[in-house]
Formats: sequence, structure tokens, C-alpha cells
Amino acid sequence: MAKICISAFLIIGPGLLASFTQKEIVWVAIGDSITYLNDHPNETGNRVTKGYLSDVVAALPDLHYINQGHNGWKSSDIAGKIEQLGLVKAEIYSIFLGTNDWWAGRPVGSVDDYKNNTGTGSLFGSFRIIIDKIRQLNQEAKIILITPMQRNDFVYLFNATNNAYGSYKTKNGQSLEAFANAVITIGKMENIPVVDLYHDPRLKLKYLVNFKRLKNPHTGKYKNYHYPKFTKIPFDPANDEYPYPSTAVNITYDGLHPSDKGNEIIAEKIIKTLREIGVSE
Repeated sequence: MAKICISAFLIIGPGLLASFTQKEIVWVAIGDSITYLNDHPNETGNRVTKGYLSDVVAALPDLHYINQGHNGWKSSDIAGKIEQLGLVKAEIYSIFLGTNDWWAGRPVGSVDDYKNNTGTGSLFGSFRIIIDKIRQLNQEAKIILITPMQRNDFVYLFNATNNAYGSYKTKNGQSLEAFANAVITIGKMENIPVVDLYHDPRLKLKYLVNFKRLKNPHTGKYKNYHYPKFTKIPFDPANDEYPYPSTAVNITYDGLHPSDKGNEIIAEKIIKTLREIGVSE
């Protein structure tokens, strides 16, 4: 397969003087807070030192990323504001959305929503708008879809009242896996490679945090509970200590957002896919 990264080597005159230039490859990463936080480690309490975007470009230095991650946004937010985002022409685009759609209780929709371009009312319809815009910007661009990853009980580091249960339960009658499978379906239909985080065995619920520190309901004393036991123990955001001390951090640092370790796994999978579609160091 032809490689996107093309090196030019020019020998000038009879001597050995040579110049070596490399074409920079622009990568626009469209996503939610997981993407956004790559460039805002202070908003993780500096629990994250290197996001997945930085990990990818460290391995593929010809890449230059543009972070189009938006905190808390759903696919409908991206699609609805697609003309105001300032998306630029690029060689590569990635779309990493879906977890906020699930938590907001938005419908995943059906393949027909995608095929018929029915609008922002569902994830399928929203992805059609986003992909159409990318192709309008650059018909030859490489696109990568990234499924949402599994999520455990989320508790915001700076405000514990901002919390959400994990994907071990449905929301509005829908599983998070349904949203991941929708992304996979779009990829197959459009012949777009998919980085499937949801079904990666390294990113299972039981690995996302080491434990959740909660009060024992019988003794009132704090105890480290492992998944899935902690899903049955109540958490009072107004009176309890933050349940994820630094020692609880594993794949995520707060039950939802990837830690350095989690970002490394995401980056590894993206790098593999980029190489498969012809991007090299």
C-alpha cells in the first residue's frame, strides 16, 4: 500500500550535498473530553501526563495533530456545530465519540439513519454528518473511527457531585456496547478502519480502576472495594472522601478518563491502524 509519508532526497550537483525534507501529515482528532484532556493535563489534576494524541505523534513524528476534542460533547454536538468548529483540510481524521451520547440517553438509531442522512437525532445520523463534512474537506483523506471504551463509575476529581454509573448498566434502555457496535457497523459499511476499544480485553471494566474507596455500610469505615462489589456500595458525594485516590488509578484515573496507561493502549491501537493504512515514521 502506498505510504502517506513521502521522503524526498535531492542530490545537488556532482558533490554529495543533499537535502532531506519530509512532508508533514496533518491529523485532525475529533472527540470529547478524552481527546480534549490530551492538551489540558491540569484538568486531570495532572494525573495524566501524556494523552493518546501525544503518544501517537511521539511514535510517528511526521504527524501533526489538531485537537478537536470538546469536553462533554456528544456526536450530535459535533454534527450540529460542524460548520462552526473550524475543521481544516487534513490527510487524516479520527472520530472518537459515543460515550456522552450513551450517558445522555440519546438514541443510537439505526443504519437507516446513516444511509438516509436523517440528522442529529441519533448517533448513526450524527456520524453521517461528520463523515460527510470530512469528505467535503478532503475526498482523499484517511478516516479512522474509534469506539467508546467501557467505563466504570465516574466521579469528577474536582466536584464529586458530577458522577455517573458505569457501562455495566444500561442508560435509557441502551447499552454502551450498542453505541460501540454502531461505530463498528459504520466502519464496515463505509470501509473505514475502526479502532475497537470497547471490546479490547485490556480495557475491561475490572481493569479500569484498581479499587473504589468507600465507606463500609455496616461499620462506616473506609474500605477499598474491587469491581464489581463496589457497584453495590453507596457513595455520598456530599460527605464521602473522593473514592479514587492515586493508588486506585489503573487504566483510568477517575473511572472514565484514561490514565497514562490507558492512553498508551489507545495510542498503540491507533498507531497500528495508521501503519496499516500507509502512515509510517
